[in-house]
Amino acid sequence: MGTKDTIYEGLFNYGITRRDFMKFCTTMSATLALSSTSIPKIAEALQQKKKPYAVWLHFQECTGDTESLLRATKPSIAQIVLDIISLEYHETIMAGSGHSAEKALHDVVKNQKGKYFALVEGSIPTKDGGIYCVIAGKTAVEIAKEVCGNALVTINVGSCSCWGGIGSAKPNPTGATGTASVVPGIKYINLPGCPANAENITATIVHYLTFGTLPALDRYNRPLFAYGKRIHDNCERRPHFDAGQFVRKWGDEGHRLGWCLYEMGCKGPMAYQNCPTVKWNDGISYPIQSGHPCFACASNDSWDVFGPIYNRAPHVPGASYQATADKIGAAVVAGTAAAVATHAVIRTFLGYKQKERFSKEKNEADKMK
Repeated sequence: MGTKDTIYEGLFNYGITRRDFMKFCTTMSATLALSSTSIPKIAEALQQKKKPYAVWLHFQECTGDTESLLRATKPSIAQIVLDIISLEYHETIMAGSGHSAEKALHDVVKNQKGKYFALVEGSIPTKDGGIYCVIAGKTAVEIAKEVCGNALVTINVGSCSCWGGIGSAKPNPTGATGTASVVPGIKYINLPGCPANAENITATIVHYLTFGTLPALDRYNRPLFAYGKRIHDNCERRPHFDAGQFVRKWGDEGHRLGWCLYEMGCKGPMAYQNCPTVKWNDGISYPIQSGHPCFACASNDSWDVFGPIYNRAPHVPGASYQATADKIGAAVVAGTAAAVATHAVIRTFLGYKQKERFSKEKNEADKMK
């Protein structure tokens, strides 16, 4: 179980060059929103630190966070599992099963007490004695208390393990909740999302290995490097929001031209995550860029608080869920409020002008045929 190699040695043995190793350190520094002066510190830490033990728990979830992890590219899932962490237990990707799998988990808890990372995917059902999620004869509640209660740090991966996610949406028949509610007092960090981005998971672990602490957190225990800025403020469609150019129907000209998706239910003005900068699938795209509205998947109780995915968000300015621990400046909030208020006043006029523009463009196109 485990290895004596340092993280760098493991990467080197796997065929990773020094150049690629430094690229990885640079990527982690950028993801963590650190200056370039942090790159040597990250490299030095990974050259000296042993690979940390880690166990990954599956509870009430859809395995979407694991699917996200399996599609990681910077580094790849093979590099994460084989060379960055010593992942001893993960029901989806581990070779062992049955008693041998459970033994691997219990060996880490017993022999590495206070030294391992516990990564949790999925909400924990608490109703009716927790019978809605039972693994190897133990409820999720019992497993979480044992494993997370003895971990160095618990990393809640995805919105379900952070605060219940879709499983806790009204009427919440299983009493689903997040890990911290079941095991109070533990050191933990939330990496919400539906699913969570694999680069944020890796960056969190690298930060702890480099500096010996968790990164700066907001009031929801989310790292500020990943959840400190609004999607709305980094969105490539933001100029269209400010200009009053909105998609009003799927597939209309505005949609094809990349106009703002606010009218189609986009919750970007209230959502905090680094999707526009880190993106998905090797940095290719993310929902808004691909033409789908954000539904604030990394926000607490998003299913109940923000309403249906495709409904226009009400009361955006000044809502309590807009505030984070780093406190957005009053001017920014006021600017957003003004923009939304202005939009509300002139939306009818803009709708007329939009149709007028579309009609003009169509006539010009007809003339060119």
